Amino acid sequence: MSELAVPSEGILPTQWLRKAVSQGLITSDRTVPDSSFQPASLDLRLGERAYRLRCSFLPGPKTVAERLKEYEMGHVDLRDGAILERNRPYLIPLLERLDLPESLRAKANPRSSTGRVDVFTRVISDRGFTFDDVAPGYRGPLYLEVVSRSFTIRVETGISLNQLRLIHGTARFTDAEIAELHGQTPLLFKGGRPIPESELVVSGGLFLSLDMRGDPEGTVGYQARKNSRLLDLSVEYSHDPADYWEPVGKEEGDRAVLEPEEFYLLLSQESVRIPPNYAAEMTAYDPTSGELRTHYAGFFDPGFGHSEEEPQVGSRAALEVRAHDVPFMVEDGQKVCKLAFERMVEAPDTLYGSGLGSAYQGQTVTLSRHFWRRFNDPAPKLPLGPFA
Repeated sequence: MSELAVPSEGILPTQWLRKAVSQGLITSDRTVPDSSFQPASLDLRLGERAYRLRCSFLPGPKTVAERLKEYEMGHVDLRDGAILERNRPYLIPLLERLDLPESLRAKANPRSSTGRVDVFTRVISDRGFTFDDVAPGYRGPLYLEVVSRSFTIRVETGISLNQLRLIHGTARFTDAEIAELHGQTPLLFKGGRPIPESELVVSGGLFLSLDMRGDPEGTVGYQARKNSRLLDLSVEYSHDPADYWEPVGKEEGDRAVLEPEEFYLLLSQESVRIPPNYAAEMTAYDPTSGELRTHYAGFFDPGFGHSEEEPQVGSRAALEVRAHDVPFMVEDGQKVCKLAFERMVEAPDTLYGSGLGSAYQGQTVTLSRHFWRRFNDPAPKLPLGPFA
């Protein structure tokens, strides 16, 4: 194991992740492809087998393999692809392993495309007491718990549903630091202009609100259909969105009632900009503020909504929303989630959107890259290929 002499506190960018792989801090049963390296994270790939679970679990003082013997209910082979039923937890060993020094810890989150199709994922490590957080100095395998809430899905070995960040020291900004950063280089925009500092709402992160004005037809987002077709997560731009989603219209007063336990894709009212030396993470909505859960996918890479040209306008954020227990009214401008900002060790050598095939730069719709880009378009005439 190499110590990897990181020069400052923060999240490791692409070039440092490549060093971590070359020095054996991150290893894999297969060569890590260039496509796995993102500006501030590494895509983790599914292994060859998915274990059907009786229930979700944390390993506590044991290894995941030891706990798995208690909860496994058979397995499926992913090498040629396999179907995962909705609302059933599966545990999938990942191809990547970690051999971290005590100076580095790791944090995982679903990929944006994963959250947008209501697939709930969490990384589990041996002797772990929390999901998605990997302790400093961890040496061992990684596992992914996968629960598809809305759709029956097809997955296969080698595709990526989540991503991992390596962190050295303290990366997260305080509220005062976020406000100061916005004053120096704007982070939030509305109507193409930076939001005045006096209008920022900062409390454990920078608050975002819902856009319930919608498009000219009054559509504000989409709701997942019940009993839809099989969704193949190994291919992009290959599914008719009308088979999986229903448009959500607004009521008079720019508002809508969300039905309990239904899954919705909505857009933020504000546009977000992540400067090159920073990253961000969307945090779940505080349940004490209402019966609402927002944003299952959390990482925002350096360069999201950023441009070297003026004026800067940012990109809107897609919000994955589910109401719990009772119908819940959401209104235009309602604060629903928080964006925590974090410092990078240094700016990545490639930013989000710059030659990476980033699907959501400047987005005006919320659907993931698994679907045709426009809701009522005819079938695309382009060849469809796999993606990870």
